[in-house]
Amino acid sequence: MKIVVSAQGETLDAPASPVFGRCPAYLFVDTESMQYEAVANPAMDLGGGAGIQAAQFVVERGAQAVLSGNLGPNAFGVLQAAGVPGYLVSEGTVRQAVEAFKAGRLQPMGGANVDAHAGIGGATVPAPGTGAGMGMGRGQGMGRGRGMGRGMGMGRGQGMGQGTGMGRGMGTGGQVQPAPVPPSEDQEELAQLRESVQRLQEQLAETLNRLNRLEGEQ
Repeated sequence: MKIVVSAQGETLDAPASPVFGRCPAYLFVDTESMQYEAVANPAMDLGGGAGIQAAQFVVERGAQAVLSGNLGPNAFGVLQAAGVPGYLVSEGTVRQAVEAFKAGRLQPMGGANVDAHAGIGGATVPAPGTGAGMGMGRGQGMGRGRGMGRGMGMGRGQGMGQGTGMGRGMGTGGQVQPAPVPPSEDQEELAQLRESVQRLQEQLAETLNRLNRLEGEQ
């Protein structure tokens, strides 16, 4: 059986990647012989649609199962349309992931387990610090309608309140949240996903017709 593992490197002893669409490489592994082929991820640096492109890529190369730390909704939709299941890999090397799959220890994914664009920029949850509500903003001291006013003074807005001051968002210790993805990217990915699903359905229909013809000739 030919499976693919999202990986941080190009050997069986490389760590399995926690992301799918933007991992550095894919290892296509024969589960019986453990022979493998390492291929760089062509979608890793795409501005949008990485999950769709990556899923199409592994399907076209003949993967019968996908092992990864996470699958977004776009990638999962393409794999599901192609009949390729996904399995959750929490940690370890590629070799360990394959052995766990062969032993039946991996959990099959019933759906996407992260949001779209989860792998962009390595977004993380902000660490606790002295940011949110601990500065001079949000109703305390000279903020939010008291003192010198809300807006251009030292309150909430451009002063030292919530926003660009020392309050929530840019306080010491907290990390700046990633900028929201423009709606146009989501629309573009949705169109690509629909096109991919249609193409895969056509390929499946053609394969079934060929199978029926071959069975009829026997």
